Amino acid sequence: MLDELHVHNVALIRDATFVPAPGLTVVTGETGAGKTALLSAIKLLVGERADAATVREGASGAAVEGRFFLPGDADPDGHVACRKVSADGRSRVSIDGAMSTVRQLSEQLGSTVDLCGQHEHQHLMKPANHAAMLDAWAGEDLAAAKAAYAEAFDAERAAAAELARVREASQASSAQLDEARFTLARIEEVNPSVDEYDQLMADLPKIENAEELAQASDGAYRGLSADGGAIDAVNSAISLLEPLAAADSALEPLVAALTDASYILEDASRDLREYRDGIDHDPHALERLQERASALQGLMRAYGPRMEDVVARRDEAARLIESVDDSSRIIAAAEKAHDAAESKLVEAAAVLDEARKAAAPKFGDRVNEQMARLEMGGAQLIVHVESLERAKWTRAGSSQIEFMYRASAGMTPRPLARIASGGEVSRVMLACKVVLGDADARDTLVFDEVDAGVGGSVAVALAGVLADLAKTHQVIVVTHLAQVAVRGQRHFLVKKTAGEGAEGADAIPETNLVLLDEDARVAEIARMLSGDESEASLAHAREMLEHVK
Repeated sequence: MLDELHVHNVALIRDATFVPAPGLTVVTGETGAGKTALLSAIKLLVGERADAATVREGASGAAVEGRFFLPGDADPDGHVACRKVSADGRSRVSIDGAMSTVRQLSEQLGSTVDLCGQHEHQHLMKPANHAAMLDAWAGEDLAAAKAAYAEAFDAERAAAAELARVREASQASSAQLDEARFTLARIEEVNPSVDEYDQLMADLPKIENAEELAQASDGAYRGLSADGGAIDAVNSAISLLEPLAAADSALEPLVAALTDASYILEDASRDLREYRDGIDHDPHALERLQERASALQGLMRAYGPRMEDVVARRDEAARLIESVDDSSRIIAAAEKAHDAAESKLVEAAAVLDEARKAAAPKFGDRVNEQMARLEMGGAQLIVHVESLERAKWTRAGSSQIEFMYRASAGMTPRPLARIASGGEVSRVMLACKVVLGDADARDTLVFDEVDAGVGGSVAVALAGVLADLAKTHQVIVVTHLAQVAVRGQRHFLVKKTAGEGAEGADAIPETNLVLLDEDARVAEIARMLSGDESEASLAHAREMLEHVK
């Protein structure tokens, strides 16, 4: 959801703030006032293409900054995106203060916004998106079948890759096979384990310095435990002080500290003795460890650099040899596994196709009900589901789903993108969005020219459908219809002025965006109704506003 938008030097807008409602926001204004500048700003913020023509004349660059709340995002502060376009057409993007790209902007924010204008129906016009719309509307009735198909598709792909691998391995050249046998023999001769080298490197210094370690630990042990050593000295001090502690209580903590020290020294003495006695004095141990380290290092130089790499090369060589020596059995097993995966995929595809074919007419009927509300003259949306040949299956499904449009009964349904006018597509999009409701992943919808060529009872119906849509989406609509404008939770007026400090014929016009209060809104509705603010027009405007409350 778009929470707030700041626009600087975009087209005719010098500086403007736009704070739409969570539900329906209407934008009105006279023809030529600059409503398209606001739409251009929104397009910039959701990752649409930008060029130097976007920048207000005389400005060094344009900037659009907005705060969004993304679906399912628990962040209470939302996300702040900024798009800057310089006068030479270069674009810079930041998201939450971090440098970003236009593509990331489109993926993160643009994926939640639908721009539904005369030329912005890409989402509805692309058949690739139709399956996702149908699946989202069908919900749980289709979700399980789709998940099972995707799982089966992944399993078949993995089985096919394994079959290709074993077939390729079985055809290894004699040189590859000889190299694998040599590699396996060399590594198995040493027979390393993954952690062995690290442990050996930790043990070597102890073996190399065994004599010094033994002498030092023995000397330390004797210094503590021999007659007259540190332990005897501490115990003697305790014996002298302890009887006198009753005479002077200040001695008590000293005696306690010396007693603790005696225990610690006795523990250290015992540990030193065990350490000294555990030192390996084998004169051949160092030689064995050094030889082992050299062998491991040789393997790591040849197949490393890590011991994990050496073990992986051993396993790879073993698989290659096995695949050649026992190729018939391995290939047969891989073929059997692939056949089983393929059978499961075919079964899952049949279930998914059946579920989609069952959902398609129901979705079409629901959309057609909304189109009938819009009095579209018997026009119909038909959801066509066609099973694809096996080679064309993708993870998204085994069938092609396309929305077809029939302008009136008796006409042949044709792809929506080829047959419908801009105004018709806007209303079809509107009908689809109402039916999708909460299932729609795009929660902000921006409509421009949805009311093209509309009037009378159709205008009232259109306003009602937009109001229904605003119950599940954030809807921003640029409109010329008073019937739509009175339904808005917030009403912005776009008006053009000569610009600050501008005089004469060379003045650069400026578009301002004004949030209307109740009185100003009545005046704007009156202007939309009759072109003036006569008492009759104002009264009619007040009546319309009261009627929708």
